[in-house]
This record gives sequence, C-alpha cells and structure tokens, in this order.
Amino acid sequence: MSHTNKKSYIRPVGVLFGSIADQLISAGQAYRLAGGPFSFSHAEMIASDSVGNIESKISSVEGLKDNFRNFCINNKAKVTECLEHFIETRESFAGFSLSGLDYKPRILGVLNVTPDSFFDGGLYETTEAAISHARALHIAGADIIDIGGESTRPGAKEVSLDEELSRVMPVVKALSEDGIVVSVDTRHSEVMRQVIGAGAKVINDVSALRHDAESLSVVANNDVDVILMHMRGLPETMQNEPFYKNVVLDVYDMLYDRINHCLEAGIERKRICVDPGVGFGKSVEHNLELISSLSIFQGLGCGLAIGISRKSFIDSVSKTDGPDRRLLGSIASLIAALNQGVNIVRVHDVSETLQAINMWHKIVMER
Repeated sequence: MSHTNKKSYIRPVGVLFGSIADQLISAGQAYRLAGGPFSFSHAEMIASDSVGNIESKISSVEGLKDNFRNFCINNKAKVTECLEHFIETRESFAGFSLSGLDYKPRILGVLNVTPDSFFDGGLYETTEAAISHARALHIAGADIIDIGGESTRPGAKEVSLDEELSRVMPVVKALSEDGIVVSVDTRHSEVMRQVIGAGAKVINDVSALRHDAESLSVVANNDVDVILMHMRGLPETMQNEPFYKNVVLDVYDMLYDRINHCLEAGIERKRICVDPGVGFGKSVEHNLELISSLSIFQGLGCGLAIGISRKSFIDSVSKTDGPDRRLLGSIASLIAALNQGVNIVRVHDVSETLQAINMWHKIVMER
C-alpha cells in the first residue's frame, strides 16, 4: 500500500503497570500513557486508504517516531501531535483527577428517570425514588451520578423538552444541593442550559453535541465538562444494519472531528472526555473490536470514558438472556477496558464495579 494519501493512526500495545512500567520508562524502553501509572512499550502503526484497506506494523517505542514517519510519510505533524497526546498528563474532569501515580478509574453511576430505559426503565420514575437511588449510588462509591430523562436505547423515540425537563430538573437540584457531582445525559441544548443552571457539572451527550445546533455554544459558554459519545444515526434507527469501513478507525475519526469542533467553539480539550459508544449503532463484532482497541483513543488527548454496563452484546457472547443476567459479562468487559487506561466507567452496578476496580488496582497497579 502506498501511504502518500492515507490516514495514519497509532495504537499503544504492550501496556504495562506498576513498578515494571516505571523501570521501562526509566530505561527509555516505554512511554508513560496519559500521565498515569500505565506505560506502553510498543505501538501499532496503522495506515488506512479511502476504501478501508488497512496496513499495520508493530514498532518499539524506542524507534517509534522515525518508524512511523517513514511508515506514513505524509502525516509528520499528526505523528508528533498523536504521540504528545499519548504521553501528556490528563487534566482533572468534573473535579476528579484522571492521572497521577495514585490514579483510580472514576465511576459514573447510571440513574435513568425514564419509563423505557433498557435495564432500569420505570424503576425510578418518581422524583423521590430517583433521588433516593442516586444517594444510594453515591454512598456505594459513584463519583458522579449520570441522570437521563430520555431513553436512548435502540428503537427509543425522542421525548418532548417539557417531559425531559420535568423528569430531570428536581433530581439535579436535589443532588447538587447535597454536594453530589451530577452529570446529565441529554442531547438537547435547552435541557443542558437549565440543568447547568441547577448545578450539573457534566453534560453527557450521545450525539457528541451534533443533535442540537446550539449545544456547542451552551457547553462552551458555561463552566461544565462534556462527554462526547459516538453514535451512528439516531436511537430509533441506529441498530438497523450498522456498517463501517473499519469501526475503530471510523469512530476515532468522528471523535477527532468533534473534538476539533469543540476546540473551535472555545471548549478546552481538558474539559472533554470521549466515549466510543459501545452499543450505539454497532454490531456485536463492532462492540468487541472497539473494546479490544480502546487504547487507540488515548491519542485524542482527552479523558476516556466507556459505557458497557449490561448491554445486549454480552448475551450474544455468553448465551445469557436479558439485562438482569449480564453483570459478570459487564465486569469482565470493564477489566479489559481498565487495562487500556480507561478513566471513567458508566455503570448501573456501582458497589460491584467498585469491588472489581479495587481488586484490579490492588493486583495490577500496586505491584
């Protein structure tokens, strides 16, 4: 493959932790990943043409800059930028550190105040039930509570602004008054504007601020961080035969583009997390490919979030049936994500997730 007009990418491989990581970094045989306790000793160099043909090679980090420049000669500037993003320390997000040698992943606890979300729809429709559950999630270990007033499960239809606001606003106000860090899962600028006024610190948008033309300016002009998620199409239609030339690279390109739109609008990179959108316009194989390649998204220079909890692809792999039987598959997928430096995990089962993170940290990070 001639690389003259090809897109190029880097994916860290050989990710290591703890004292081994420190030794290799000191010896010049590894780079620190995203300012945390991780390092990577090798990287996959990837070139992709316009129809999705892929060529890749593995390089040690010792010769990576020269090797990659020779491999993708037309992208010298991008090579330098990408490597800087892999190495640089991540800023705090919503007041929580995402790097440092004492790093731990942050838990985003799911609270759906909806009648039709795929797992907990209808359980917390009343304001009292929603607030009580959110407080319980916080006590159980959730760093941030992510409140959703509109289901975005496959096939879900858009709800009115009045309905979405009536569901989320009382909960946002109560939790903010409690001092709990609140995220709101919405794709509507008016909802964003009002929940920020009520104390929300994070906007989690499944459309990556594309659904509503005013969303970019609302986030840019307020003291709030944002999670940009990849979604193909709309919830109503996103699972209708999703197709990609290469799912990992296509998702990367979309998130790269959305980050640049945010930067142009005045949203600083340190205020952004990205989420590849497992289950949002992806087949089972697409989801598995994304989870196995999450480290590539560290090249975007932002915090990295993931939502895997109890999603239906787990049934296809494990031969289970229904979201109430997907907890163990969720935890297994979560560990694969943590091993690639994911910073924020969006989950329904907070206490179980915290137990898994604590064990992972003790076994992997403290050795």
